[in-house]
Amino acid sequence: MERINRTNDYVFKRIFGSEEGKEALVGFLNAVLKLPPGRELTDLELLDREIDPEYLLDRAARLDVLAKAADGSLINVEVQIANRFDIDKRTLFYWARLYGGQLRSGQPFSELRRTITVNILGFDWFADERYHHVFRIRDVETGELLNDYLEIHFLELNKVRKRQWNPDDPLEAWLMYLNNLEGEELKMIAEKNPAIKKALTVEEVFRKNELERRLYELREKAIRDEISMVAAAKAEGRAEGKAEGRAEGRVEGMVEAKQDTIIRYLKKRFGGVTCENKIRQVRNVEILDRLFDSVLDAGTPEEVEEIISHVLVH
Repeated sequence: MERINRTNDYVFKRIFGSEEGKEALVGFLNAVLKLPPGRELTDLELLDREIDPEYLLDRAARLDVLAKAADGSLINVEVQIANRFDIDKRTLFYWARLYGGQLRSGQPFSELRRTITVNILGFDWFADERYHHVFRIRDVETGELLNDYLEIHFLELNKVRKRQWNPDDPLEAWLMYLNNLEGEELKMIAEKNPAIKKALTVEEVFRKNELERRLYELREKAIRDEISMVAAAKAEGRAEGKAEGRAEGRVEGMVEAKQDTIIRYLKKRFGGVTCENKIRQVRNVEILDRLFDSVLDAGTPEEVEEIISHVLVH
């Protein structure tokens, strides 16, 4: 394996979510979070479970990295390459699950800790040229921060690659590393950044492991299949919407086309669908769009049922 795709989430998790790669994760997060002097991360506790190989071909599996800082803050890092057009809602959903999941029955809210999400995107989401966006909860008039318990970062890889990047900027160096930088430029940033050098060391061990290479290839296939399936399903929905629109009216045709797309997707994904009648009850085009984006993240038929029931209630 001469080259490696570092945005393959299996590779990313192996490099940044392993004990041997923890130095790399600390360096990367310090570059992202830009904490004040004296408050930089020095160590992290990794909270992830080991990857079960049977999930590597599951297109909807989330291979993220979860860690806890010394102050109890939770930090979740995920690579998202396929643009499902719902990254904002999806991010809030997973952030909320992580934040609320800290408490067990009877525990006080004072036990909650700051929860940070870092999304590395392989597509352009924001309209401006900035590659790093940070969101917190602030007053809309004064800008006053409610608290620092919610913090969400979006890093857009394409925007760094297209600009004149600065090798002395730690974050830009990391993002170019994740852009699969090779050659002399990679050597240059590794010499300046010990954490990137550590990432390359872990990466080299990964390259030489035959089993790891095989699992990497399985995950690459799953990612390619996901991108192709999402694109095909959306294209099919648009095409059917136009055809039905000519025959029965544009809006009605789009509704039925989107319903068909969701049902076909579920049949291909799970081998069958028991909630077709519920899906047919949804007649709003925008709600169907949101429903389709949501079921893409479902890992089981039961989760699909839960999502659809929630949509019907709200």
